[in-house]
Amino acid sequence: MAVSMESTRERYTTTTRGLRRDIPPMLLYERAKKLGVWNPSDIDFTQDKADFAAMTDGQRDMLLRLTSFFVSGEEAVTIDLLPLINVVAQEGRLEEEMYLTTFLWEEGKHVDFFSRFLDEVCGSPTHLHEYRSSSYRTIIGEALPSAMNALRTDHSPAAVARASSVYNMVVEGMLAETGYYAYFTIMDKYNILPGQRQGIAKLKQDESRHIAYGVYLLSRLMSENPEVWEVVESTMNELLMPGLGVIDEIFSVYEPDPMPFDVSKEDFMNYAAGQFQKRMSRVERSRGLTLEQINKESKAIIENDDA
Repeated sequence: MAVSMESTRERYTTTTRGLRRDIPPMLLYERAKKLGVWNPSDIDFTQDKADFAAMTDGQRDMLLRLTSFFVSGEEAVTIDLLPLINVVAQEGRLEEEMYLTTFLWEEGKHVDFFSRFLDEVCGSPTHLHEYRSSSYRTIIGEALPSAMNALRTDHSPAAVARASSVYNMVVEGMLAETGYYAYFTIMDKYNILPGQRQGIAKLKQDESRHIAYGVYLLSRLMSENPEVWEVVESTMNELLMPGLGVIDEIFSVYEPDPMPFDVSKEDFMNYAAGQFQKRMSRVERSRGLTLEQINKESKAIIENDDA
């Protein structure tokens, strides 16, 4: 006897309870539909190419070093996100899965954007692997894939919390945010790279939603399993020094000579530490809150774009 497709599932969210449009994942989905529709192929890099050609060797090297960290990191997070989507889908959290489809699409566009910049502005450099420092490999090459791939077999709250802590709080909330700060510091000071400025602004907007989801996810997990906080705290503390190491290793290469673009390594180290503490404090504030309280706080964060 043939088995109908309908009978293979016990329930369908959309026809049993409908979509919860008032919860944070759906609010993020709505914002992604509105703000995430930008095309890396539309960005004009004409002036950026001229600006890159006019830079000193040291400036070009620093820009390539910073960009190489981003393009490799964006590729890594694009690849490594799938296990989390699968866990959320298997738990039947349709609203979160719907948002995560935009999350994955945006990470792919970020790879597209940086790849275009390297090809069309920087002349398709082939030596970027040489820039991957020890601390970078520790986080992007080891901690990130290890935590995310663990979700293929371990769907426990602790495993999900570790994955989100690495991905959303450290890689995005600390390292990527510091990278954006570095780009804008350079671009503002020298009034250069208008195409890159446009793209980075869009990336930063996308990433603010990603981080907001991570805060919501960890907060939800903690409301359901209070012991998850220990996983979040230990994971983030474990990666603090390698995270700061990534920043230090980008800029220490140029010491004791004058820093390209006259930037300050100390400034970026302080900014990274501040971003780390901001993420840690934001998640810690959710300890002991009910899911209703977490939804209310997360909605406020999303509405204020203050992840």
